[in-house]
Formats: sequence, C-alpha cells, structure tokens
Amino acid sequence: MANIVAIVGRPNVGKSTLFNRLTEQRQAIMDNQSGVTRDRHYGYAEWTDKRFTVIDTGGYVVGSEDIFEGAIREQVEIAIEEATVLLFVVDTMTGLTGLDQDFANVLRRSKKPVYVVANKAETFDRQQAASEFYALGLGDPHPISSQTGSGTGDLLDEVVKHFQSEGVEDPEAGIPRIAILGRPNVGKSSFLNVLTGRERSIVTDIAGTTRDAINTRYKAYGKDFILTDTAGIRRKARIQDNIEFYSILRSIKAMEESDVCIVMLDATRGLEAQDLNIIGQAVRAKKGVVIMVNKWDAVEKDHRTADVLRKEMVQRMAPIDYLPIIFASVHEKQRIFQVMEKAMEVYENKHKKIATSKLNEALQPVIEAYPPPATKGKQIKIKYMLQLPTPSPTFVFFCNLPQYIKEPYERFLENKLRENFGFDGVPITIFFRQK
Repeated sequence: MANIVAIVGRPNVGKSTLFNRLTEQRQAIMDNQSGVTRDRHYGYAEWTDKRFTVIDTGGYVVGSEDIFEGAIREQVEIAIEEATVLLFVVDTMTGLTGLDQDFANVLRRSKKPVYVVANKAETFDRQQAASEFYALGLGDPHPISSQTGSGTGDLLDEVVKHFQSEGVEDPEAGIPRIAILGRPNVGKSSFLNVLTGRERSIVTDIAGTTRDAINTRYKAYGKDFILTDTAGIRRKARIQDNIEFYSILRSIKAMEESDVCIVMLDATRGLEAQDLNIIGQAVRAKKGVVIMVNKWDAVEKDHRTADVLRKEMVQRMAPIDYLPIIFASVHEKQRIFQVMEKAMEVYENKHKKIATSKLNEALQPVIEAYPPPATKGKQIKIKYMLQLPTPSPTFVFFCNLPQYIKEPYERFLENKLRENFGFDGVPITIFFRQK
C-alpha cells in the first residue's frame, strides 16, 4: 500500500508552505494571494525512516461557480481519494470559518484518517486559539507553524503510524523525464490530459491557468516516463505579477531537469520569437527536443502546407536543423501519440553510445577526403575520435593543431555524425584536442 499524505483546506491557509516544509524543497509557489495552487502537486518526504508521497492541493471552496474553483474542487477530490492520510489545514490567525466547516463535512465522507492542522501558530496566544477547531468534530487540532517548522515533528509522529510499509525513497529516481514547454495557451495541459486519459491538469481558455510544474507518471509502448506539464513561458516584458514570474522559473527548472522537451507551438500563429527563445534554451541546455505544432486542425491547408511551413521553420531556426517537427491536434487527437513515439526515440538518441572503432571507421574516410582547410600554410590532421561518457552526445577529435579548426568544419563533422549515426532531435557537442 502506498504512503500518501494529502494537504487540503480552504484557500490561503498555508498548504503550499507546509508542502515545501515536508518535502524540504521550494517546489510549490507560495503567495499571500488566494488560489495560487490549482493542480495537484506531488513531492516526496521522509520521517523516522518512513518515506511517503505528499500532495499539495488548491483551496477548496464549496459551491462556488468560479471556473477555477470548480476545477480545483475536482483536483482536491482526486487527491482525497488517492491519499492514505489527510492533513486538513486551518488558520489560527483568522479562526474557524464557514468554509472550514463546509469542507469538514466533505472530509467526513471520505472515511480517511484526518488531522486538523492549525497553522500559523507561531505565538502562545495562537497555539491556545487552536482549541477553537475542536468544533469541527475531527479530533484534536495540531498547532504548527509551516513557516518555522514548529510542531510539524509531533504531527508527523502521528501521521506515520498509519503507514503499513517504509515506502520508497524516490519513486521517480532514474526514470526519463519529458517536459512539455511552450507559450501560454498552446494546449500543453490538454495534451497531458489526453495522454493520461484523465484530468491531470486544469484546462481553461484563460492563458496562465497552469502555474506549478506538474509531474505525471506515464507508461506506453513498454516505456516508463515522467511527463511534466509546465506554465506558459513568455517574454519578461509581458510578465504581469510575481506568481507568473515564479511559474516561469518552475518551467525553466523543469526543462533543466528533463531529458527531452516537447516544445508546443500554435499552428494558427506559427513559429514566433518566443518559441525560438524556448527552443534555444532547451538546445543550450543540451536537451533532446521535439517540436509539436498543435491546433493543426484549425489551419486551412492543402497537401503542400506542412512541407512549406516545415521548410520555413527550419530556415528560421538555422543553424538548428535536426529537430523533428510534427503537426498535430490535441483537440482531434491527431498524431499526438506519434509525438510521444518521437520523444521516446529522441531520448534513445540522447543516450546512444557509438563504439570508437565504428566511429573511426565511418568518419576517417570522410575526413581524409575532405580534410580541414590549411591555415597559415599548416596542414591539420585529425588522427582519431571517440565519444565521451556524458549525459548528451559529446565527441572529441584528436588532431595536431586543434586551435586552427574553424566553426564551418566543426558543423561539417556534426552533419557527418548525424548522417552516419542519427542523433535526430539531440544537440551534439564536439571538442578538438591536441594529439
């Protein structure tokens, strides 16, 4: 049985602060504004040799007709269903509210162990005020401070008593990661929901709906991956508030932690400057990249449209010409699984290792036929080459005068590597060393 703790409660009581305290990382975005957390957010924690999953959730508001609050309720109810133990967070500063009482009724129906966590109890008076929450009828309130950590140890001592096993240290360790990146409102969350077959991320027509980077375990074609839905990335000048700023930081962090990035574009808008910026960041970070042109169903086209657009995109991305481009539609479920197949292929390319003998056998005849141009009357001779044991494809060429090899010849060698060994969708790094 999995050890899962869900942190639930009304908006703005400090759930994300407690989540970050338990996971010992600043994973969830925190802000005084209510409604910052929307989707379910998973992390991992340990207490007295018991390991468990922690779920951060959005603020639950009973009966609201707000589009986000309705979607958040659905996400919270899924978390409650998944959980082993529920931490019902309340606020000692504001005291017992009608929203707390309404949500307590929801939790009673779950039949799960519930701990009332009286947060923000940094002072003696607030610790005494926690007794007010006995009125919820859910047992003893546990006064804590998520901000300072006081009281959390006693709380966890009680929580771990419900775990039947020690748990797994990090269930995601060693599993390939695929990040879904793009500008706001290109369909990233819809893509994730279609792949997983459930409402993993909240989807609306409002740009900026996704805020945290949301990880989801995904199994297909005999492979096991972690898919990360991210917030839309746009130019600094267009960032409107601190929440969006930190959302974008989480997106960039997700990109840096990924193996492959699926960069989504809007077919109705084409390849824009911000798309090029996102692609450039992923390539500079040495990530595998697949370009997914979404909303292809919304474009008027004939049999040549895709080829013409692909050629234009490659020209604009130059000299990056090795990224696979797939025209798809999440709405129509058109070629979305082809995107995942290509992402898996790119992952394999990123970790492909070429034997030194095969490398030299393939490239030495090419180098002898087209040697580096002579510089200052000196002939440059490349003796042999090998692949380095690095996270992305990296090759070193040993020669007599490495300082005289220019960028055009380096690009020539990269192209020959791709012709002979593939590496579709993956940046290649080349070094020249003296021999």
